[in-house]
Amino acid sequence: MQLLVESPIGPLGVVLDGDTVIGVRFGASHGSSDRHPAAAELAAYFAGTLTDFTVPFDLRGGSAFERAVWEQIAAIPYGEMVTYGAIAKALGDPGAARAVGTACNHNPVPVIVPCHRVVGAGGKLTGFGGGLPRKRRLLELEARFSWERAWG
Repeated sequence: MQLLVESPIGPLGVVLDGDTVIGVRFGASHGSSDRHPAAAELAAYFAGTLTDFTVPFDLRGGSAFERAVWEQIAAIPYGEMVTYGAIAKALGDPGAARAVGTACNHNPVPVIVPCHRVVGAGGKLTGFGGGLPRKRRLLELEARFSWERAWG
């Protein structure tokens, strides 16, 4: 089943297997409008009231390296960014920054597993399966709400 969720970055297709999210697709054009916790959590995320998703998701497929990258990405706190190189280093292969980028591109549940928080060296915005304008928008959204929470 696929839900169609409207968002500030365009429509999202949320693919479900029972109650578990197994995919998020940018630019979806069809899907159910049924109420589901994933739709509610995405709405709360985009409203700035949710910083950590609790909806069950399954990172199906992927190589062992990709799954390790996705685990690293899932641990990046809301409103923060990490470089591809830092993830490669954390995984014990400092020369694997490009491979980390490829793994980010294969993330089946973007936004929920926040691959938009992974940036190039020096904070450069590079690569994102949803396109750089969406990546910028997600980072700006998180920065704005983080700032508002910190400074009121």
